[in-house]
Amino acid sequence: MDITIHASFLPHTDPEASLAFYRDTLGFEVRKDVGYEGMRWITVGPTGQPGTSIVLEPPAADPGVTDDERRTIAEMMNKGTYAFINLAATDVDATFEELQSRGAEVVQEPIDQPWGARDCVFRDPAGNTVRIQQLT
Repeated sequence: MDITIHASFLPHTDPEASLAFYRDTLGFEVRKDVGYEGMRWITVGPTGQPGTSIVLEPPAADPGVTDDERRTIAEMMNKGTYAFINLAATDVDATFEELQSRGAEVVQEPIDQPWGARDCVFRDPAGNTVRIQQLT
């Protein structure tokens, strides 16, 4: 089999703030920006990796989600416990310094984890956890 990761989805609460974070802070390219009935889906991804994307989506878009579930999702997003993504960099310390200088919200400075990885953690404007791990 030949299976790859094509796209992952992360919720956004403010499309412009999320766009600024993923495009301007992380340096991802915008691949699509689609609006429908007052909502936006923004597809971004790392330059040079056209087959891997993140779709920033409105959390209320799924018609199967109840109002109670929407409230729970909003609460979890506010706490930063709803969604996350793991990224990787060749130099996590330099990446951390660059993202911090661009104003990214720091959750964890680079540290060596007990499981062997070196990583750092940020939060995007919607509260999603963005963990960046050192490539070995």
